[in-house]
Amino acid sequence: MTGIGLKSNAAELDPGDRGHATMVSLARALIPRLRERAAKTEELRRLPAETVRELHESGLFRIVQPKRVGGSELDYVALIDCADAIGQADASAAWNFANLASHHWMLAMFDKRAQDAVWGKDPDVLIASSFIFPAGRARKVDGGYLLRGSWPFSSGVDASEWNMLASVVSSDDEADGIEYRIFLLNKNDYRINDTWDATGLRGTGSNDVEVNDAFVAEPMTVAVSDLAGGPTPGGAVNSNALYMLPVFSLFPYVLSGVALGNAQACLDDYVELARHRASTYNRAKLGDLQTTQIKIAEASSKIDAARLIMRSTCIQAMADARHGDIPDIAAKTRMRRDGAFCVNLCTEAVSLLFAASGARGLYTSGALQRQFRDAHAINSHIAFNFDAAGTNYGRVALGLPSENLTL
Repeated sequence: MTGIGLKSNAAELDPGDRGHATMVSLARALIPRLRERAAKTEELRRLPAETVRELHESGLFRIVQPKRVGGSELDYVALIDCADAIGQADASAAWNFANLASHHWMLAMFDKRAQDAVWGKDPDVLIASSFIFPAGRARKVDGGYLLRGSWPFSSGVDASEWNMLASVVSSDDEADGIEYRIFLLNKNDYRINDTWDATGLRGTGSNDVEVNDAFVAEPMTVAVSDLAGGPTPGGAVNSNALYMLPVFSLFPYVLSGVALGNAQACLDDYVELARHRASTYNRAKLGDLQTTQIKIAEASSKIDAARLIMRSTCIQAMADARHGDIPDIAAKTRMRRDGAFCVNLCTEAVSLLFAASGARGLYTSGALQRQFRDAHAINSHIAFNFDAAGTNYGRVALGLPSENLTL
């Protein structure tokens, strides 16, 4: 895809970092095959085995995994750039790639014993998640916790051996307050319920998982308060600044590159069509129409702006972490605000191009209807709800306490 406007540009990073450039190139090389397979992916409601295999063989799942276990340990912006590339083929494939890759990054912040339990057996293993804290209840017991609950939206869970499940920890002592904690479970400790039949991101296999009083040892858990930026339990063996980033402040950027790639593909397709197609109504060449030219300018400006904000936020977060700077609550709410805003821009671009395409976009045989559905499915994620992110940002700006307890 030739594209319009800015592209993921590894040259903005250290020119000696061939790892980043190489992995982005490998992601782009998958575009033709993944796009050709997109209809099959939707039909299966999960990633085809060949897609999972190609993502493994390319090493893309391991771009933010520590080098000490064979990962690439790239800067956080690699998640944006690689998801952007894969999203230009198929948003479902990009969504699962970014989700599953990011869990290697998070596991590096757990106690080393948890890392060894997972990577010691297979450093290539996939880890799913559901970070919906109210869906679970955990109770402290000797040596660990008893966990139960039912979690929706566990993307890629069928291909995964492990799962990170978020839960509220209950206590008999009200003075203890509310604790948010993440629990790492093997697939033998939870049941997958096949519930994913959605209008968008159909191929992500985002099924429900159910846990009934599973014992989770203390080292296989991590408190959300330990992931707020700075040293983590895993820092003793993973000292890169990558593993000192504030996890839930940057949470939108795990997946925002998916929206970016999807919107870029929609724009590229529209431009290619407008160059060669005549209007069905009056046979005028679409590319000669001022309205077509304006739509291209408007959509591309939204996509370019989104890409700049996403990448600059991630690059700045890495720079701050390298200097040992932990962002304050104002900076954290700004990250969440901007992450939601960027994806909203991408959704607006796709909606604009869908409307400009007329009846052509209605055919299920074309990519446009899938790009439109996927754009709105991505935008429905709570991380991209601008009302929620904007309200919290406004509260903090006005001197009120944050309502997001994970920041």
